[in-house]
Amino acid sequence: MRKESPVDPSTSEPVGLPVTTMTFRDKKAEDVPVVVVTAYDAGGARLVERAGVDAILVGDSLGMTVLGHDDTLRVTMDDMVRHTAAVSRGASRAMVIGDMPFMSFQVSPEEALANAGRLVVEGGATAVKLEGGRRVAETAGRIVGAGIPVMGHVGLTPQSVHAFGGYSTQAKETGPAIELVEDCVALQEAGCFAIVLECIPAELAERATALLEASTIGIGAGAGCGGQVQVFHDLLGLGEFVPRHARVYAELGEAVVDAVGHYAADVRAGSFPRDEHGTRMDAGALEEFDERLAAASSASEEE
Repeated sequence: MRKESPVDPSTSEPVGLPVTTMTFRDKKAEDVPVVVVTAYDAGGARLVERAGVDAILVGDSLGMTVLGHDDTLRVTMDDMVRHTAAVSRGASRAMVIGDMPFMSFQVSPEEALANAGRLVVEGGATAVKLEGGRRVAETAGRIVGAGIPVMGHVGLTPQSVHAFGGYSTQAKETGPAIELVEDCVALQEAGCFAIVLECIPAELAERATALLEASTIGIGAGAGCGGQVQVFHDLLGLGEFVPRHARVYAELGEAVVDAVGHYAADVRAGSFPRDEHGTRMDAGALEEFDERLAAASSASEEE
């Protein structure tokens, strides 16, 4: 049976020091699941940290959830640095992992290292994530060698959506499944402390998890991974589409519509704001102001 991380009942926050790569290693050894969720701003980071997550992924999914794009391919390094910095300002204990966007690491290991450095230096990230297996292992190794922890990502890698022909489960057959495991091993040998397994069969994810020393973080990969990651907007009912791998824990989208609708109705009805929502001038100061305003108006009319 898996253990649960100790949580302060008064705050719902995990007890202990800031989460590091060593935390991931220890949880793997103790068979304690790692809890990861995305966030894209300081407010969201504060909330999910209070909820007790171990790590916050500033995913390039922000292109779809926040920026309104149809995919993640249009997200830039400047976008990622800006949002990672915002999350870092809101988090104090959870590990902040900055996603490396499309074409920020594919050109060369040198350019990838420079961009990873931006996420750490400018964005305040503790670690970075990049998509791909053996083809990016050298690049991952260069980044790790510079002292920046790297999380890998295999299976359904959204930056390759055009190559895949859409968003679909990967590695369902024997050959691709073996290739995926080889990708994981290559990333581990490159020094990755964790690997995201996205949208692959649960049985494959469970076997890869047992084989690897690195932590596996699943999304649409079953319960047999070393931890799970989900998208903030999916969990809270804030998106227009809920992926199969997500569970909606609260319908906040409808709650927002309802709340803003009540606000709009109150404004139109004249019932907001009320006296308690504002301030009033001192009676003497108001009387003097009215006198001066009247005098100025009179002088203007005489001219």
